[in-house]
Amino acid sequence: MEYVSSVPQSPLADLIDDFYFLEGTPPYPRLMLPASPAAYLIVNLGAPFRIRGAATSETAEYADGCVVSSPTRAFEFGYPLPTRSIGVHFKPWGVAPFVPTPVSDLCDRPATLEQVWGAPAVAALRERLAAADGPHAMFTLLEDELLRRQREVPGLNLVRHAGGVIAEAGGSVAIGGLSAAAGVSATHLAQRFKAIVGITPKQMARAYRFAFTMLAIDPAEPVNWGHVAADAGYFDQAHFSRDFRAFTGLTPTAYIELRRRFQREHPGSVLDNWPLPID
Repeated sequence: MEYVSSVPQSPLADLIDDFYFLEGTPPYPRLMLPASPAAYLIVNLGAPFRIRGAATSETAEYADGCVVSSPTRAFEFGYPLPTRSIGVHFKPWGVAPFVPTPVSDLCDRPATLEQVWGAPAVAALRERLAAADGPHAMFTLLEDELLRRQREVPGLNLVRHAGGVIAEAGGSVAIGGLSAAAGVSATHLAQRFKAIVGITPKQMARAYRFAFTMLAIDPAEPVNWGHVAADAGYFDQAHFSRDFRAFTGLTPTAYIELRRRFQREHPGSVLDNWPLPID
């Protein structure tokens, strides 16, 4: 598969981690994506893909693309063979300025791009992207589209600052101290997070802590889960295992077996980082 990414310049750099382009045959037709603090926007340029979100047991088809904010549970992504798409990895608070939909409605419930931006606008954008001369020209087009749609969001600076502290600490931060430092009540901070991120500060910290823990694991080496749990700040392995299953739908042992299978069957794959095979 071809994977190209690009980090945006200001003013989008405070809201977006990167733009990416993906084309080719995925290593598996269905992948499981663990919960993460990030929000996603995907513009589909190929055959429809399928998603089963954490909030539903049904799989839905997405022809034009989708938007989802900071999923709290794993979700299933079914790639067409081959696939072609361009997308955005938003910071947790980054998607709010670009969607009229309440962000809490997008948490664990991916919306089609048409539902968010309207069919005529999405059709025109997909046509321009499909005709663009390569990934970086696509990134410019998508960046222009986002800048055109960007709007003011009350409380964004508050959430961006507090969220940045959570991210910098890898989730290991006292949430009460964030509201005190910002000069607002814990209730107000939680309300702003729900409106802009879709989850509370506590949930975001939990997601970052999980993500940092998972990315630090080397599947090629033996894993001492007791040490992993302790390093992640858990008092015992039972609580760690409970959170682990909540974020991935898997036990720690099953998770590492799938990571090793991915590396064994598709060494060096551009997708061998976060997704896991289902089939």
